[in-house]
Amino acid sequence: MRTTLIFFLYLLACLILAALLTYPVLASGWIDQPPHRVMSRLAQLFILLGLWPLLRSLRLAERTALGYGIPWPAWRRAVALGWLQGVLILLVLAAALIALEIRVPDADLELWPFLAKKALQALIGGLLIGVLEETFFRGALYTAIRRHDGVRAAVIWSALLYALVHFMKPGALPAGVVFDWAGAGEMFLRVFGDTFQWRHLDSFVALVMVGIFLALVRERTGHIGWGIGLHAGWVFVIQVTRRATDDNPQATLAFLVGDYDGVIGWLAAIWIGLLIVLMLFAARVRQRVRRPTDIAD
Repeated sequence: MRTTLIFFLYLLACLILAALLTYPVLASGWIDQPPHRVMSRLAQLFILLGLWPLLRSLRLAERTALGYGIPWPAWRRAVALGWLQGVLILLVLAAALIALEIRVPDADLELWPFLAKKALQALIGGLLIGVLEETFFRGALYTAIRRHDGVRAAVIWSALLYALVHFMKPGALPAGVVFDWAGAGEMFLRVFGDTFQWRHLDSFVALVMVGIFLALVRERTGHIGWGIGLHAGWVFVIQVTRRATDDNPQATLAFLVGDYDGVIGWLAAIWIGLLIVLMLFAARVRQRVRRPTDIAD
């Protein structure tokens, strides 16, 4: 818990710095972007700038601790195979959403221009997100918690913080609210008001399941290469699905997806949860198979 709190406070400090600097940056006229986007980008910038000093202070600034402690050819192969597996896992979910008419194909979609441009963007974006988030959550955070509190705590707490951070994002101010120092303060406070809402529960649970699954993969493989591939594959399918289909709120089972991205929700939580159960069952079977050999030795 203490280690998780350190990482949470670090992220919170970066968000506070971003909130303090957003108004001066916009007032300077250098950037012409919505305030909530500027605050988000500044927070991400501070996270990146301060990450290495944080890792050094926690004795995590080395390859193995961050999940990169295998030869490059093996790591590259793990990323590629993980990506393929991630795509297959999320394709099952996407196909189910379309079959249940929770999402419907976009009738105006121009297929080939879409595949040539948007799919490539989703591929690159997925890999970038996979590298950054897996390095932070299943690399540094997971290793830090595991050193002090063991595997179970590392799996649970890294998954909870991973899910929570996805909702701690600045949103646009209500219409008519002027963005000044007071507006920046209100936007910062609304981050927490918007985060802890019941309407996010389905997506939050789904992301916790994702975090647990990726943490178990990290524990089993001993590195984050496979997790980066899985993560990138999932992001790829989600982004392509969102662009190639439209949500259908009138569907009978529309409640199975949340409003976080229109793809994950209760159905995703059940699907990933089932994969977690299968992974744990397979691990137990492997342990039982090995025991007779261990006794004979």
